[in-house]
Amino acid sequence: MLKKNKSLKDLLLIHELAFILLIILAATAGAIGIHLWEKSSQEASRISLLVTEVQQTRGDLYRQMKELFDAYFLDDSGARAEYDNFTITVEAHFVQLKKITVSEAEKAAINDLHENYKKFVIETPALFDQYQATNSDTVKHALNTEIETGLFKRYEEILARTEKLLNQKQIELDSQLKASKRTSVILLIIPLVLAVLLLMFSRIFLKRAIVKPLNDVLKATSEISAGNLTHKAPEVGIVELAAVSNAINDMADKLAISQETLVRTEKQAAQGLLVPMLAHNIRNPLASIRATAQVMDDPEHDAETRLSLRGIIDTVDRLERWTGALLAYLLPLKPQPEDTSLQEIVNGALAPLQQKIKEKSIRFILPNWPKTTAIYTDQHLLEQVIYNLILNAIDASSKNSTIEITLKATPTKYTLLLLDQGCGMPFTPDPSAMSTPTTKRFGTGIGIPFAFKVCDVLAGELKFEMRHEGGTAITILLPKTLNLSVN
Repeated sequence: MLKKNKSLKDLLLIHELAFILLIILAATAGAIGIHLWEKSSQEASRISLLVTEVQQTRGDLYRQMKELFDAYFLDDSGARAEYDNFTITVEAHFVQLKKITVSEAEKAAINDLHENYKKFVIETPALFDQYQATNSDTVKHALNTEIETGLFKRYEEILARTEKLLNQKQIELDSQLKASKRTSVILLIIPLVLAVLLLMFSRIFLKRAIVKPLNDVLKATSEISAGNLTHKAPEVGIVELAAVSNAINDMADKLAISQETLVRTEKQAAQGLLVPMLAHNIRNPLASIRATAQVMDDPEHDAETRLSLRGIIDTVDRLERWTGALLAYLLPLKPQPEDTSLQEIVNGALAPLQQKIKEKSIRFILPNWPKTTAIYTDQHLLEQVIYNLILNAIDASSKNSTIEITLKATPTKYTLLLLDQGCGMPFTPDPSAMSTPTTKRFGTGIGIPFAFKVCDVLAGELKFEMRHEGGTAITILLPKTLNLSVN
């Protein structure tokens, strides 16, 4: 019903038109059958009238002959007048016969019959006048012979041909009546067959286009209400049911998104309970390490030792700031911008990672820093973002591989590009996600969402792309000056 689906309104209109067409066909078939029957009946009546008129003509002819015999042999005074009356009657029969004849054969037969009758009317009185003049048995016998073998025989022969013609017409009419009956039955059966076919088609169509899709919709609603939000209602059948299925599928998709959002919210809530405790447990040893380093920072130590102690103190301070930023992730971030440089931020992010870089023998390619990379932004938040992204790149890279950082500057923006040769990301990070999947054994999945969140509050942009030669390309777009009033 991909082929375009039809609406229920259109289908009802089609069915109504089909039923109207069937009614018209049935009425037409009935009218044609009635017309054929009436035509055949009229023809039967006409032929019957022809036969009747011919038989009456023959009977009147015999009665006319009787009156002629009565007039000449019985001296009946009124017989001649009756003879003339019968002549008028027979002529009237011929007039009627000529009116109701149709075919040329019928007209020819009636005309022959009429002409023979005229000869009979002319010749018969002359014979009787001749008989009366001689009044002999020989002439009487000749008169009977002449009438029987002459006039009557010719008339009977023509009459027989006429009756044979009419009988043939009657046989043809019977055949026409049978054919008309068959035609009428066929014409009446055709609408009935079409009606049955329409009924069967309607039943099959309703089952496929309405009943089955409706059952699928009911099944889909049951599956979705049971929690199976991935189940889809087939968008088939009539337009209205397809629209219902589409609405149900959209509802299921939105419910799935809401469910995922709820799960992420619950996970964040759990992290919100866990992170402060971890931060507290981390800060205590960090404070002890810093205090110990400060106590050991004695002017009597050599320069190298004092430099190492100062490095410990700086690293502890940096970890302290990052711990604070991690805690801030659970709350709306409030950036504290200051004048700094992008080079200093990148170097600060790389400092704690030197040991990891050495362990995997990773070759780092840093950009050719311009004379100034001044930027007005939150140094600690951005430093932690770059640290997390480089740490992910190191973890994804194999030994002896290369990680490259490039920098492009415009009058208003910096574009920092991080390229690695790792295995690539098995997923596309979603900026709207509260957490993302992680490939690390002990990962929490909040590093990338935190990076998205920081870039957002710093009016920047973060993009992840797969490299054709393998690995991941991470693009960080940052304004040179953070405008808090706009952000």
